[in-house]
Amino acid sequence: MSLYPLARFFLLTGVICLLIGGGLYLAARFGLPLGKLPGDIFIQRGNFTFAFPIVTMIVVSLVLTIVLNLIIRFINR
Repeated sequence: MSLYPLARFFLLTGVICLLIGGGLYLAARFGLPLGKLPGDIFIQRGNFTFAFPIVTMIVVSLVLTIVLNLIIRFINR
């Protein structure tokens, strides 16, 4: 049994994590309001805080869907 597929999986996973981390770092660096978009729910009362970034999750989901579809179409050529 070859370890090639497992090694390839771990390398690809590492590259994807690196890209996601870099994107989040750049978003914070340039002041993009992820988690603070209109429609995100944030409730703070006393010592209780509840945050539910629904609009941010939808935007991130749409962007990832588009990017992954482009990657899959590029790979299948």
